[in-house]
Amino acid sequence: MGQLEDLQLSHSFLELGNDFSSRVVPVPLRNAYLIHGNEHVAETIGLDPEAFQHPTFVGCFNGEQAHPRFAPLSMVYSGHQFGSYVPQLGDGRAMLLGEVKNKAGHWDLVTKGAGPTPYSRFADGRAVLRSSIREYLCSAAMSGLGIPSSQALCLIGSEEPVRRESVETGALIVRVAQSHVRFGSFEYFSHTNQHEALKALIDYTIQRNFPEHQASEQAIEGFFMSVVQRTALLMAQWQAVGFTHGVMNTDNMSIIGDTFDYGPFGFMDSFLPHYIPNHSDHGGRYAFDQQPGIGLWNCRALAYALKPVLADEAANGILNQFESIYHEEYLRLMARKLGITGTEKSIPELLNPLFSMMTVDEVDYHRFFRFLSDPQSGRAQATALFRNKSGIEAWFTLYDNARPEALCPAEERSRDMKAVNPKYVLRSYLAETAIRKAEDDHDHSVISELMTVLESPFDEHPTFERYAAEPPEWSRQIELSCSS
Repeated sequence: MGQLEDLQLSHSFLELGNDFSSRVVPVPLRNAYLIHGNEHVAETIGLDPEAFQHPTFVGCFNGEQAHPRFAPLSMVYSGHQFGSYVPQLGDGRAMLLGEVKNKAGHWDLVTKGAGPTPYSRFADGRAVLRSSIREYLCSAAMSGLGIPSSQALCLIGSEEPVRRESVETGALIVRVAQSHVRFGSFEYFSHTNQHEALKALIDYTIQRNFPEHQASEQAIEGFFMSVVQRTALLMAQWQAVGFTHGVMNTDNMSIIGDTFDYGPFGFMDSFLPHYIPNHSDHGGRYAFDQQPGIGLWNCRALAYALKPVLADEAANGILNQFESIYHEEYLRLMARKLGITGTEKSIPELLNPLFSMMTVDEVDYHRFFRFLSDPQSGRAQATALFRNKSGIEAWFTLYDNARPEALCPAEERSRDMKAVNPKYVLRSYLAETAIRKAEDDHDHSVISELMTVLESPFDEHPTFERYAAEPPEWSRQIELSCSS
């Protein structure tokens, strides 16, 4: 473990050439300061957590002080946004500083909010404190839930005024991921007929993130199969935890299957199949129940981009496996949430009537499954969430028949269920509470407390029981948009 200046960064993406990115210079935020540092992420990249307190730490990421190995660049890509193809996008406020390579993998270091780039499209290249807090917390929350995600090394605040709907303060996220290549990266080179560059990007991505396919004669087929599989598995994980990304454009889809580019995301409170956290999504294209289908749609868009190097027959054969991969994983995850083993075929028979009642009675998705995990008082608490008492009691009869007690002792089942049914999730009102405290009172204690429970969301954390409470009525008024 070392200080920031000790990190040995390499620059493999920069070495691809000028067609793939543009060199950039960060514009420092005014009076930048550290709000919070993630010690787990620091250790992942070989950084001593004490580095957060070093006098040069904030200055290096804010562009005030030179780091000997930082070489900032912004990546070019295109993408389908709400179903329409946009020929050129790119990192409008993100800068890739370099990558750390260790036993755990390759780790990109990226700042988000460091100023304009050639791809900012007349915008300021800034991130505001509000959206930065949300991304910082949610990347930790997803990791705590065991869902692939980009991570955030630290959250940096400032006194920089930034205009959105109103004047807010600028902030900076330092994002860490094993790749920042997107579906849209391949679309850009394919649809501009830069086929040699497309092949170079595929070779680069396989070598760096899919080395198991590197020596194969069907390397591209294997690569695409892995991308489709990872995307299908990610969709199943999102659905199982009640997470909605909000903006599943192809430029927001990580090629390695990470949850990526946090904006107007949301974890459901009451179970709503067509939950839409993004109030800019007027047609509901990216609603909760649409996500698996959009995941497949995006994979098809990627397949089309790979047409110069991947035959249609091979691509279609792989795409045809998406739905079965998704459904098998989703049923496996839901069986674990229900505490049922070896009878996945019965899961739809339990979920369909349950979800119908939960929708009508506006039952809290997370509290129900957590209560269900408790062999003592849990059933009574779960039943109390429903208005239709006779309906849920009839459902419990089906449930009991599907999981004979003799096959698994109650305490063992409870332990296993609590390991997959979180007590704490990043509900929108919790993120909003942290934001209000930070913006109005310059108080970052809620951020620190939420990080504690979100990094281990299955534990009880009796000191922070309030963060597992039923959402307040005012939470229904929270509105999120793409600027969130």
